[in-house]
Amino acid sequence: MFPVNETLRRYLKKNGREVKLPVAYSDLLRYTYSVPLHDKHGKDTLWEKTIYDKREWDFIREGLVKIYATLKTEGDLSFIKHLDVARIDYCSFGNSHPFRIRIVNKFNDNYDHYYIKIADASRIYGLELEHLLSPNHITYFTHQETLVEEHIPGIPGDVFIRQQLQDPETNRIRLAKEFVKFNERCFVRLLGDMRSYNFVVDITPDVEDYQYRIRCIDFDQQSYEGRKNLYLPQFFKENYALVDMALQHLNRESIEQYQFEERTMITYRLATTRYRMKELLDCMTKDTISTPEKIEQLKKELSALYPNSPFQKCRSMGDIVKNPAQTKPAKAPETGNAVA
Repeated sequence: MFPVNETLRRYLKKNGREVKLPVAYSDLLRYTYSVPLHDKHGKDTLWEKTIYDKREWDFIREGLVKIYATLKTEGDLSFIKHLDVARIDYCSFGNSHPFRIRIVNKFNDNYDHYYIKIADASRIYGLELEHLLSPNHITYFTHQETLVEEHIPGIPGDVFIRQQLQDPETNRIRLAKEFVKFNERCFVRLLGDMRSYNFVVDITPDVEDYQYRIRCIDFDQQSYEGRKNLYLPQFFKENYALVDMALQHLNRESIEQYQFEERTMITYRLATTRYRMKELLDCMTKDTISTPEKIEQLKKELSALYPNSPFQKCRSMGDIVKNPAQTKPAKAPETGNAVA
């Protein structure tokens, strides 16, 4: 965890991300006890259903419904009379220790989720870069040490690989194309640890077929790791089925085309948000979101891959993200379980 410094706090306030919230992360920690949650097959989900004292519950319940209104209707409370908190789940696995809030419509039992976590500077940079540079917009808010994130819908990557990758209706060529683009997006912005359980697959019916979008759901490893391969989803064993599929259906020319397409789209998005991106990167270059050892290691590995780029002069992870590299590396990247 890295604290949110004053420079980043000013950026969040200027861009409408810092909002006064009625319930803080620390309030949710005051649960009485918890019960493990299992999926329909009886397997432990690593989430726990929390139970609160009645006095705590009345305060927390009202505040959580108001936070949902802030996420969905810009704080308009006229719609909340038919909303209620169905459940609060806690996950002790991982870095962010999130609470998952289930909001239910009392009239039709339809439900939605959002998450409350500890405000971590690294994660906030990841959310902002996702919002500005990817095709996906993200709604989130901070207040002091609390971070509120919307739920990102989709099929968890590990579940998709296990249950739907071999489905006859799955268009593997389109999915392979999207995985190449996802791989490129993560590397350009230095978002690490994109194993299959840290992203979801969003499927949209299209003319005579389906379109696929792979979306990050975990931003804890934004610009933290020292090994460059940890910023490339293609190198994780959990993603091998997607890598193997891409190698079967795409040749090198197609892969390079899709990589260039994605970098071009990032450039377009950067052009439209250039002033906000400059503010964000100015905050990031002066912030501490990794260790000196990891910064040095990443500088060396990227300099070896892109000899003409100024990575050796970088002093922080923010500097590395900010500095441009060549379009193509000077040497061929590693082969094996790789799509680039």
